[in-house]
Amino acid sequence: MIMPDTIAQPQDESPTCICGALLADGQQLCRKCAARQRWIRRQNARLRADRRRGETRRPPRNPHRMSALGATR
Repeated sequence: MIMPDTIAQPQDESPTCICGALLADGQQLCRKCAARQRWIRRQNARLRADRRRGETRRPPRNPHRMSALGATR
């Protein structure tokens, strides 16, 4: 019987990110993947706001001040 030259090392059980990067204790995603997730959430929020832009507009700060300045409608 021939013995192999390499010794099988036990696999490291350290947590890894979905991209394969090693994670520190308590991390769910690596820095790069977390930034990508934040960007995706912000982008989705922007697209949602653009679709309903007319509904989310606020009125001018103080529309009653125009008459005090002498402007009429």
